[in-house]
Amino acid sequence: MKNATPIVVARLVTLIAAAFLLFIMLVLKLIMPDKLAWIIVFIVPVILGVALYIINVYSLERFIYRKIKLVYKTIYDTKLSAQEKPVKSDLKSNVIQDVENEVINWQQNNLKEIRKQKKLEKYRKEFLGNVFHELKTPIFNIQGYLETLIEGGIEDENINMKFLQKARKNVKRMTEIVDDLQMISNLEDGSFSLNEEKFDIHRLASDVMDSAEIRARKKDIDLEFKEGCDRSFMVIADRELIQQVMNNLITNSIKYGKENGHTHVGLYDMNDNILVEISDNGIGIDPKHLPRIFERFYRVDKDRSREQGGSGLGLSIVKHIIEAHDQTVNVRSAQGLGTTFGFTLKKAR
Repeated sequence: MKNATPIVVARLVTLIAAAFLLFIMLVLKLIMPDKLAWIIVFIVPVILGVALYIINVYSLERFIYRKIKLVYKTIYDTKLSAQEKPVKSDLKSNVIQDVENEVINWQQNNLKEIRKQKKLEKYRKEFLGNVFHELKTPIFNIQGYLETLIEGGIEDENINMKFLQKARKNVKRMTEIVDDLQMISNLEDGSFSLNEEKFDIHRLASDVMDSAEIRARKKDIDLEFKEGCDRSFMVIADRELIQQVMNNLITNSIKYGKENGHTHVGLYDMNDNILVEISDNGIGIDPKHLPRIFERFYRVDKDRSREQGGSGLGLSIVKHIIEAHDQTVNVRSAQGLGTTFGFTLKKAR
């Protein structure tokens, strides 16, 4: 009887009732042998059994349908279409098992959605906290400089220009954060249109490396192409945005690279795409940070990162720009060995 269908239950109930009725009729026949014909002994249980079977089927159908309808109303938050509503007449299938499976699936999906919402809520709180922290510091700094100047510092030639320059520096930092957030927002909602063109990614990488040469020299970092990668490749992308990606990754590589180290750029032909890699032999990144490295404002070493400057949105912008091109970006790293960021671009034909 395990997992019996409603129709089997109806037949079994009818069979038991008919057998019991037949037993009663046989007892009556024994008590009143002359008044009860044998045909009545057998025909009465059959007729009543058929009637009982019809009643059982109808009752089960009504009962199960009403209960199933209540279940569907409970687990679905939208009105069901005619095709989606539970079927009234299909009692030959294991209706209870089917509904049980749907409830289990609904529960599993609901749990997944709850976990997803909790995760998004956690990220939202972290993001708002990070925005507050990133903007709070320059605002308080500006406030302090201006109050000092208003209270008489403006007359002191030793500090007036110094404090004004520091205030301007903090305003610039706030502007960078707001501009970067606006850019991420535009890339996410699709309102940022790509200006795709055909260009040489090798030449673009060379230009970015040349502009970063002075910064690299300060730490005696060699900035060059990997061996065998100093060759041209034509790609199709938004040149200005890809230049920003290259600049962010190379600048980060220098910032967090070790003195007397190196930053290498690699270009690889992948048939349909070109793989671009920026590698260094710097401090590396702890594996626990890698899954969140592209999140907005996420910093591996918060104190050290803020000392180095930047909005904390660089890698998030990199990810959004590459994904806007329908391409992929990834990171590999090991502490003490260095880090490699890689992204793909569509190869020009």
